[in-house]
Amino acid sequence: MKPLCSAWLGLPALVLLVAPMLALIGATGWVHLHLAYGDWSAVGVSLGLTAVSMLVIVLLGTPLAFWLARTRARGRGLVETAVLLSLLTPPLAMGIVLVCAYGPYGSIGERLAQLGISLNNNPPAFVLAQVYGGLAYYILCARNAFEQVPRALGEAARSLGSTPMEVFWRIDLPVARRGLANGLAIVWARVIGEFGIVMVFAYFPQGMPVKLFVNLQNDGMDSVFALLWLLLAVTLPFPLWCLRGSPPVAAAAGCAGPVVR
Repeated sequence: MKPLCSAWLGLPALVLLVAPMLALIGATGWVHLHLAYGDWSAVGVSLGLTAVSMLVIVLLGTPLAFWLARTRARGRGLVETAVLLSLLTPPLAMGIVLVCAYGPYGSIGERLAQLGISLNNNPPAFVLAQVYGGLAYYILCARNAFEQVPRALGEAARSLGSTPMEVFWRIDLPVARRGLANGLAIVWARVIGEFGIVMVFAYFPQGMPVKLFVNLQNDGMDSVFALLWLLLAVTLPFPLWCLRGSPPVAAAAGCAGPVVR
């Protein structure tokens, strides 16, 4: 197919993608744009707690992703299936699952309550909801990034006396850094915009997605534009910077490529 013909055939898809953003620009009352009561608090909650959630996701997900990329153990398929279950569970369903597990009367929540730990409408619950929303995405993206690191580099370093930890810090992480950054970009957009899990499991404190829903329910469309533009302003720059040019193809392949082998 000729490039010019392909461009014309692809135009409807491009229009479909761009039209909502153009409509948003036109619908926004820029002269009277203002934040509703509590919106700044929601911005602080989203930025502060999402930063914590991202750190937890990286700390928990990187070792498992590296293990999946390097191991040939029989249990690998079961581990990847468990990751996929978390990834493919609809957000609202995942919120209910978390309530069953960590809620006041949940199997784990009751035991935590005996230790004086509560995961019910508080910042730790908010972080836990976001971690469940983004951890599987990061694990799959990071696993693919580590799989792209030639094994021969690590084998050569170990033959020269490097320990496995030294190989990880000096070879695997630096070589995989671009793929890891792409994964973080996707997870950032996924986590900061998480609504379904947070809505069910940690309604308070309210981040930007839940506050947008509250504003829409209480005051209608005119009350959401300012916070919506703020959400886009804090969500999009990092992913767009990481995924600019050709990297999105690699990132998409890393997060959606073959998993169970």
